[in-house]
Formats: sequence, structure tokens, C-alpha cells
Amino acid sequence: MTSNTPMRLAGVALCAGLWSILTTLPALAVTLAVSCSAVAVEFRLCTEAARQWAEQTGNEVRMISTPASASERLALYQQLLAAQSAAIDVLQIDVVWPGILGSHLVDLSPAMDGATRQAHFPTTIDNNTIDGRLVAMPWFTNVGLLYYRRDLLERYGRPVPDSWASLAETARVVMEGERSSGRRLWGYVFQARAYEGLTVNALEWVGSFGGGTIIDRAGRVTINNPAAIEAIDGAASWMRRITPPGVLNYAEEETRGVFQTGRAVFMRNWPYAWPLVNGPDSPVRGLVGVALLPRGREDGSAAILGGEGLAVSRYSRHPQEAASLVRYLVSRAEQKRRAIEGGFNPTIRDLYDDPEVLATNPLLRTLRRSFEEAAVRPAAQSGSRYNQVSARFWSAVHAVLSAQMRAGAALVRLERDLARIGFARR
Repeated sequence: MTSNTPMRLAGVALCAGLWSILTTLPALAVTLAVSCSAVAVEFRLCTEAARQWAEQTGNEVRMISTPASASERLALYQQLLAAQSAAIDVLQIDVVWPGILGSHLVDLSPAMDGATRQAHFPTTIDNNTIDGRLVAMPWFTNVGLLYYRRDLLERYGRPVPDSWASLAETARVVMEGERSSGRRLWGYVFQARAYEGLTVNALEWVGSFGGGTIIDRAGRVTINNPAAIEAIDGAASWMRRITPPGVLNYAEEETRGVFQTGRAVFMRNWPYAWPLVNGPDSPVRGLVGVALLPRGREDGSAAILGGEGLAVSRYSRHPQEAASLVRYLVSRAEQKRRAIEGGFNPTIRDLYDDPEVLATNPLLRTLRRSFEEAAVRPAAQSGSRYNQVSARFWSAVHAVLSAQMRAGAALVRLERDLARIGFARR
């Protein structure tokens, strides 16, 4: 043994001791930047949950303020992600954005076990899966609903319509009866402004007649078909007969304003409108019923999926922690809390049987069937071109509703326009 052997042994012992200390130290805390909706109740609930996760894990969260407008928020995300910025770790994204942003988002499959994914409505998981990658986890979901004046239908002895034809007939009967008594009333209001809301409404009509969607899963343009023509021409026939001409400029809130002030028999809107039309200052409080959207044909599907999810940026410096936060935010416990406190529709199926959830929102009994059957907009197959596809579609439908074109001619032109931007014709 050489004279410096004891020194070497002491060095080995010191290294071993240091390694033992280092491996027992907790992981260094990280700070995650989280982007939630800017809407008051959404932002509050998201902030509370994110901070609870931070307290439990020893990390920190920083809430990022984003525009209230969905289109402006998407533009901000696109700008940051294109620059490969690490400014946001966790992003709240709309149901049609996975295809647009997917290449910039982390595959969350490894962080979400099979039981976690299976707990959600399959349509919501499928919608967030792009090229086999789970680029977002569903957080809450939506479908359009038919709101109706229960008192007026009872007065005229009319059932809740289950088809567009019966809706138009009932709207006409009630309108004529009320107007003969001097009351100014319209039959049906919906979102017909030239924007994404019209894409949703029109796809609900088309789907309810069995006309499919704009582009099929193989990327072929399918919208120019007899069922779609029938559906869109049928909607155009409502204009000025049961629907006010001003509907061409209505989004969700304009629609709700007309219905809630007692000037319409029927309204198509999202579930968010339910507590508002029944609010303490609502003129129609206690007079409103809600039902699934009508069908054009017996085997048609009327509901189009809405809602939002949570994603992790590929450029996050802390993707594992960000995925952990997403898993916490979309958990059953957190979705239950959001359903009870904020009225958000869960994406976890068994919450629709939860007595506490149903006690605060009995509307969920009606909604579950719609969520099970909901169709999705062609966002996944359109990818980064979805905004172009949707804009061309809503422009074509708006031209029909405003009597500039018939549906047949409008869909021929639409098919040609979509072929120009790279989609194959059927």
C-alpha cells in the first residue's frame, strides 16, 4: 500500500457521501408558465387548480394573460410556437386547434396511462390525436343545444320538435299566433355571422341530413353532395320566414340577447346560455326548455363537438412537469370541481352519473347522449389549413343564407376552391 492510499480511500468515501446526499435531495423546483382562458370564471378556476398542483409538488406556476378572442389567442400561440419560444409551457387550446398546432406540441401519451385516456369520451380523445400522437388532453366539452320557450309550445299544443321540418312548422304556428295578438316574435335564431360559429351550425345541418363533413378522413372534399345541398337550402328557406334578417350578423351573444328578451321561440346555442336565460334578471326565467338539436333524417347526426383541451409546448424547458400539471388539471376531481363551481361539461364519462354534479347541473343528463354521438369538424385532416377550409365553408354558406347563391352552386364553387389549396376531390 502506497503512502497516498489513505488519501485516495478518503476521497472515495467523500464522493460516496456526497452522492448519497445529492440523491436524497428533492428535485429542484421549476416554474411553469400556464396559459388559460382570460374569461373570468375560467381563469379563476384554472389559476386555483394550477396553484394547488404547485403547492403539492413544490413547483411554481406563472399565469400568462392571453387575449379573450379565440382567433387572437391562436395567432399568439402560432407566433410563439413558430419562434420555438419557451414562453408558455402549458396551453389551453380549442377543439379545432390540435391539427393546426400539433407539430409544436408534446405527445402526452406516455404521461397519460390507458385508464386515464379511457375515462374520457372517445370522441374527445380522437379529436386530440394527430398522426397517432396525443397532442392535448380534453378538459371540457360542448355541443350545440336547442333552447325553446316551453310556455309557448304548451300554449299552442306543440311538442318539442325532433326534426328541422317540425321546428320550422312549429315556429310558424307560434309566430303567427303571437303576432296576431300584437306580440313581435321570431321563430328561430342561431349563429349566422360569417365566422367559425356558422361553420358549426352549418355542419350540424349537413350532418343531420347525412351529408357528412367538409373533408373526409382521407383528405378528400365531400361537401358537394345532395344531402348537404338539401340541408343548406333548407336553412336558407328559414330566412325572413321564421328567422330575422339580422341573424346574418349574429354570434352567440346576439342570439342569446334576442331569445332571452323574449323575442324568439327557438334558439340554437351552447350550454353556457342555460344559467343565463334562467338568471334572476332574465325575462324568460323559468319558461325555457332545452333539447337535443333536431335531425334532418332519422339516421343523421346533428351534434358537432366543441370544447377545449390542454397541451404542452415542445419548446418547454420542463415538459415532464408540464405534463404532470396537465394530468392534474384534467383529473376526475378537478373536472368535478369545475362542473360544480363553473358549469363546465366534463369530458370524463362517469361524472355524468355523479349525484353531486347532476344536482348542480341537471342539464348534463340531456348532454351525455350528444357527447357520445358528437361529430368533429375536419380539423385533424385539414391540419394547418383548417382555418382556410372553415373560412371558405362559412363564406359559401353565408352567401346562400343571404340569397346571393343557391346551395348547389355555392358547394360546387367551394369544392373547386378547396381543390386549389391542395385537397383532392372525391
